[in-house]
Parts: sequence; C-alpha cells; structure tokens
Amino acid sequence: MRFQLMWWALLFVTLGLLPGCSALFPKNLSMTERLANFPKENLPLENPVTIRWNEFQVPFIEAQSDRDLAFTLGLVHAHLRLSQITLLKRAAYGRLSESIGPFAADIDYTLRIIDFTKSAPETVKRMPPQTKEWLQGFVDGLNHYQETVDRLPPEFGLMGLETEPWRVEDIVSMGRVAGTDVNWLAYFSLLGQRSKNEWPDIIARALETGLNPVFSFKSTPEQAMLNQLIAGMSKSGSNSYAVAPDKSASGAAMIASDPHLGLFLPNLWVLVGFKSPSYNAVGYTIPGVPIVGIGRTPDMAWGGTNLRAAVSDFYDVSKLEPAVIEETQTEIKKRFWGSDTRTVRQSKLGPIISDSPLIESKPDEVLALRWIGHEPTDEITALLEAMKAKTPEQFRQAFAPFAISAQNMVFADKTGNIGQIIATTLPIREKGPTTDIVFDATDPAYAWQGFLSAPTLPYVTNPAEEYIASANNVPTKTSPPIGFFFSSDDRIKRLQDALGSMEQISLEDLMELQRDTKSPDAQQINQGFVRLVRDLDFSDNAKKLIAELEAWDGDYDAQSWAPVVFESVLNALLPALYDVETAAELPIYQQQWNYMATHLVRDLAEKPTEKRQDIVSRALEKAFETASQFKRWGDMHRLQAGHLLANAPVIGRNFVVGNFPIGGSRETLMKTAHDLVSDEHTARYGSQARHVSDMSDIDENYFLMFGGEDGWLGSANYDDQLEKWVEGSYIKMPLRDDSVKAAFSTSMELSPNN
Repeated sequence: MRFQLMWWALLFVTLGLLPGCSALFPKNLSMTERLANFPKENLPLENPVTIRWNEFQVPFIEAQSDRDLAFTLGLVHAHLRLSQITLLKRAAYGRLSESIGPFAADIDYTLRIIDFTKSAPETVKRMPPQTKEWLQGFVDGLNHYQETVDRLPPEFGLMGLETEPWRVEDIVSMGRVAGTDVNWLAYFSLLGQRSKNEWPDIIARALETGLNPVFSFKSTPEQAMLNQLIAGMSKSGSNSYAVAPDKSASGAAMIASDPHLGLFLPNLWVLVGFKSPSYNAVGYTIPGVPIVGIGRTPDMAWGGTNLRAAVSDFYDVSKLEPAVIEETQTEIKKRFWGSDTRTVRQSKLGPIISDSPLIESKPDEVLALRWIGHEPTDEITALLEAMKAKTPEQFRQAFAPFAISAQNMVFADKTGNIGQIIATTLPIREKGPTTDIVFDATDPAYAWQGFLSAPTLPYVTNPAEEYIASANNVPTKTSPPIGFFFSSDDRIKRLQDALGSMEQISLEDLMELQRDTKSPDAQQINQGFVRLVRDLDFSDNAKKLIAELEAWDGDYDAQSWAPVVFESVLNALLPALYDVETAAELPIYQQQWNYMATHLVRDLAEKPTEKRQDIVSRALEKAFETASQFKRWGDMHRLQAGHLLANAPVIGRNFVVGNFPIGGSRETLMKTAHDLVSDEHTARYGSQARHVSDMSDIDENYFLMFGGEDGWLGSANYDDQLEKWVEGSYIKMPLRDDSVKAAFSTSMELSPNN
C-alpha cells in the first residue's frame, strides 16, 4: 500500500510540474529585486508609512496609526510568505487535497472532522472593537498585496494554489491550527493500545513518565503526514528562561527563548519590528497571524513553552441517544482527480473523531473530541494587550482570554522583575485519566464544569533562585491537574544545573545554552546500563563499545563517536529487551524518551543474570555493526535544510539547500529530534528560532531563524541565516529610533491614495 501511494504521489507531482516548472529552477533574486515588487503607492493608508529593511530582509515598520501598522503588516506577511499562509489556510479548512491530490483525502477528512474553523465566527463576534479593527487592517493588507502584485510565488503554479479573498475568520482559524493541542499525538499513540491485555500497565507507565509528540515507525504515510502537521506546525515544544538582575552580568533582567517546531523552510515564524501609537516591539509573528508570540517591547520581553495542558478529552458517546449526533456532508476536492463526499458527525461533546480512518479506536466505540479550541477564546486580543503591558500584573491579566496553545509564558521587565504565568483556559473536571484515556460520556464526573483562566491560575515572580526556567516540564501542582502527559525533565534539569551553577550570567552565556548538546537523561541511562553490564562476559567488539560508553558524559557533540555508540546500543537493546525483532515493532510508548529514561535500566536489571547476558550480548554485537559505520555523531546525525517539497519523490532534491552534521538529540537544549536510529538520518524537529534580550538596554535584543526571512524560492534571503544558525550568531533587533535607522538601512516609503 505504501508503495502504491508513493507512485500516486509521484504521478500527481509530475503532472503538477506543467504549470509550475519555475518552482523547480527558481530565478535567483537579490533583496533589491524582491523589494521592487512590493506595492508602495496609492495604498489605502491614513498616512505615509515607512518600512526599513535590514540586510536579511527583516522589516521594521513605522506607522502613525495602529490601523496603518496592521495593514502594512499584512502587506509584509503576504510579500514574505504568501504561499506559506495560503497553504496554512488550506490546512485550517481541510483543503490540502486541492494541492496534493487524493493522497491527502483522509488527512483533509480528519482536519474537517476536527474543524479548526468552528469557533472563529463567535470568537470574532466577541472581540473588542480595536482587535477587530486590527485584524481587518491586516486582512486588507493581505488582500491588497495579492490583488496588485505582478508575480505570485513559484509554489502557486507547482502546488495548484490560487488567490482567494481573505477574511478575519480565516486568520482566527489559522491561529487555531498553530494552537493545535500537541497532546493529541500522545492520545493517538495510546488509542490503538487499549485492547491489549497489558493496557493497565501501559497507561500506568504513560501517566508516570509522560509522553512526547511522536509517531510510530508503523504509521501509514497519511498518519505520518497528519502527525507531522500537528507536531511540526503547532507550538509543541520550546525552552524559555529568565535571569534576575542580581544573577545577571549587566545588572538587569535577561531572557532567552527558542521555540521548537518542524525543521523545514520557510520558517514557521516571521521576524518583524514595528512602531505605532499603541505598539512598539520586535519579535516573532506567526505567518498569517498578526501577533508577536516571542519578543520585546521597551518595557517587557517574553517567551513561552508549550504547557501540555489537559485542554482536550476523548469521550465514548456510543451510549448517547443517536438523535444527539448531527450529520453533515462535506465535499473534498482532489487535484487531478474527482471529489469525495464524506459524512462529518458532531456530538454535544465535540466532533466524532473515530470516524477518521487515520485514528485507531475500539470497534464498538464512538469517540468524540472535546477541545478548548472549539470554544470562543481570544488569543489575538491577549497578545496585543501583552505588547502594551508595563508591569508583571498587566502582563498576567492580558492573558485572561487566552487558551491555545496552552503556554508557560516567561517574562522579564525593565525594572528587574522576572516571572512565569500559566496562559491557558483550563477545563474543570472532577476526574481525569487514571485507568483509561477515553471517558464515559454519561458519567458527570468527567464533564467540564467550568474553566480557569490565566488570572486564576498559579504564577511566580522573582523566585529566590533568581532565575526561571521552563522546558515543557510540569510547572506546578494544581487542583485540578494542569496536565497529564508532560515532556521529559531532561532539558529542565540541564537548564537548572547550568543556570543554578553560574553567578554572573551574560547574554553570551544564554546564547551558549541555546547551543548546548548535553543530555542528563542520556548520561543517567548510559551510566545505569554500564553499571549493569560491566562485569558480564563479552566479545572484544562489545568491550570496545562499553569502554566508549564508560567515558561518555551524555554530550551529543557532533564530533564525538560516543553518541553513535549510545544510539546504536539503544536501537539494538530495546527490541531485545522487549522481545521483538526490530525497533519498528516496538509499541510507540516504548519508543518514548521519557519511557526509556524511567524504565529501560530498571527493566533490564529485573532480568536474571543469564538472560541479561544474552540480551546485552546480542544487542552489543548488532550495535557494533552500526556504530562501526560512522566516525562521529555528525556523520550519522544530519540536519537537512529544505522546503517541505524536499520530501517529494524525484523532484525533492531541487528543494534541498543544505545537509550538514549537527549535534544535539531528542531532548538536548539544542533540540534536533530523531527516533531510534541505526543509520544516517536527518533531524525532523527542533530549535527553529532563537531569541535573547538584556533589559538593561532597549537595543540589546538578538534573534535568529533556521533558514531565512523570505519564503520566496530563489530569494537571497530564503536561507541566508542558516550559516549563522549553525555557527551560533544572531541578528540584532534594536528599538531605539537612531539604532533602528542604522540597523535597517534600506528605507521604503509607502504613500496613501488620497
């Protein structure tokens, strides 16, 4: 089946080349040539607007009204990322088949069942007037750009994209996609295990160790694509940490953040700076969504990590009266193919997610998904108000209407305060998952009985440790519990060890931490394993591996051979320990890093000595064959920089711009995530952007993105930040007027049409 799907994909891509050959061989364009296509005259502005561009085509917008700023920000997003946000819109509406063909039909069906657009009309209706005006101005900018430019991005022809009018509801719906609950991947991985006899042990261990957003080796291509969409486009990971003035080399608070997303081009952030009567900020915006998710104003700087909050529940609604489940028909149009009509069912507890062929469930169950993203929460207003905040309390109150994606928001301010707030809208329930992850819809103990919002949830300011760190870990104990499936503590332990041991921390120290490749959990697993096997009888090859591991401190340095040995041993040991032939046969919960860190050494220690000798001997002989093929971790562990189309058969190589050795691993601070591996592989997910700010000076703000600012294939600014990303340098983003003029030296004047 996988082979047939690949050939279908090849056929449709080949047919798609007819109108889109320019995307395969894009013309090289300088920044000057790119900016020549930017609309500058007769614009629906109230007053002239200035855009200043730096050498990386990062803009700083200066507008005399907030509405003009929003409109110009729409122009900028369309100029830099029109194809990307058009595809994001298609994802929000479940219309990927219109670009990809029938391969994506089941993905579209699943997206339409989930329905990212459901709450958009009511959300817009409830928005404050100033937020609606802001969003309408942004939408007007998007529409004006695509209606007036001479050339559309190369992907439009290749992927069958067409311009369509933008609406405010579209922006809210795309924000819902970016706010997808990454916990769904943990739930999806467990749903298929619930019929097994060992289910009680599986769920107990999952609740003990937590689960990360991964998918199985045995996933179908469609399941893999759906999971990559959820994990790669949602704000599913990150590190964020702040340092108090007494621990800071500058004597002021400092902050650092690096969000973890899919490692592909164009980046899933757009870096901007701007100034208007209400707003003055530099930072990362989501393509097609006009808010600063990570950034700095003269008064505050902030970042965040995914909270993994319990904002979704699965219910078995099979016992409910059939009349309470409504049915509608939806037509899925497929490129170069016919259309499908499918049934979408909706219950009072949410859409019937088990109707998706990509999601496993028991045959006799009807599963509904209740998600806070289907409620009319208002993240746009929250982040606009956060940009206006001047105090920690104002910042905290700004997130009152915020729900998705649930975040640990870390902040620092110019007066020296640092803090962390829980930014979400949390359902109140009497009971959570203890023996199952699917709840009985008729049991009132599992019903949502109200909500808690950011101003009512725990927060911390100015802790005694003089630093705050967050890395998708459990933030604090609450009632009701904030969540159930948190990330490994690997990164948070590393951050706490590093920050706690330093006395006068500099910006350079924060930057260095963003490139840190040491894993405390890997060191712990490795040391436990070596202790267990040191006295067993092994071949010379096995002894060579053990000797390498004995000296390893858990650092996934790209130049080191020890990580190759460790990962080769893991890949061979886990199947032998859990009695399967290959890593691909392991159930997904045993592929989890959290699971390995908690259970691997413990489970191996429980084996009788003779059995342990047999398991380890076989694993080490197999691992030696793998490890001998590579001289260093960077030979085995690669970072491929390329467009999403780099994964397409035949034509994919045209969209790869770099492939280089890289350090790091699943849960190192410089995250370059991978699965269990036995050969050369590329990191698929990780630290996609970086930010550090020193609050002693409004100019001391540094950012960098994996790839580049401009999403136009062939642009000089498409991948010009890659080299800086690898070497660990940054782009300065000042806020002081004179500094902005110096750093953003290419000036562009936009004139109104009156």
